[in-house]
Amino acid sequence: MDFLGVSGMHYSGVSLKGNRIIVAEDSNVFTSMISQRIKELLEIDVEICRDFEELQKANEKSDEPIRLAISNINLPGAEQGEALDYLVDVGIPTIVFTGTLQDTTRDKLLSNQIVDYIIKDSVFAVDMLVEAVCRFLTNHNHHVLIVDDSQTARALLTTRLKRYNFKVSAAENGHKAFEILKANRDISLMITDYNMPDIDGFELTRRIRAHIGSHQLRIIGVSSSTDRLLSARFLKAGGNDFMMRPFIDEEFYCRVNQNLDTLSQMRVLLGRQKKAG
Repeated sequence: MDFLGVSGMHYSGVSLKGNRIIVAEDSNVFTSMISQRIKELLEIDVEICRDFEELQKANEKSDEPIRLAISNINLPGAEQGEALDYLVDVGIPTIVFTGTLQDTTRDKLLSNQIVDYIIKDSVFAVDMLVEAVCRFLTNHNHHVLIVDDSQTARALLTTRLKRYNFKVSAAENGHKAFEILKANRDISLMITDYNMPDIDGFELTRRIRAHIGSHQLRIIGVSSSTDRLLSARFLKAGGNDFMMRPFIDEEFYCRVNQNLDTLSQMRVLLGRQKKAG
């Protein structure tokens, strides 16, 4: 299967058939559009739940786990957001598809570990939704390494990345990071703190770049410092991106996606060059 999303995401790999997806939405227009596009692009037949009762029955009727839910905030029988609370309580990863989203609602969604949200505010909304579904179902193919001497910071980033279905490893220092990279050739993205006691993020990046190029590993630096020169210094050291803490969830996920998309595109181009040569 070959999938090119509206923002340029390219997916080529194992068929996504067999993934059980439910759509909790009472709008006939949107259920039809979502079903058609997911079938067309991802080869998946979704299950439609038009009210809260149907959602509960869909979860209880089969031993086959629901891989992902797409849900409106409010459903008939759950006008106060009870459907989302239910999905979180039973541990079903959920992408919210909604017409409007206030800041307070956004904060609640993200604190409840919702995977992502898409707003129905453009003709491209359904394609953006399908792209988000594709990402979630294929993110496990990406192995991400977190390098940070703070146990709390490592735990927070690990939780955030696993919410998006990534495979995650963590290192408490630069030396451990080298060990993990050597033992796991499939790591495609490293997120490293700048301020670490043994090897700082700059030096770690320089040493890695002596052996691993950007076409094999993307590196994102992070820091809580207010020094605006850090980003320039990090990029000069061989990093691909830089973010200041505290992160905004949407920006964090977008930057991770953009770096992985770039990596995939570079690998495709290199593959074509080898075939042509």
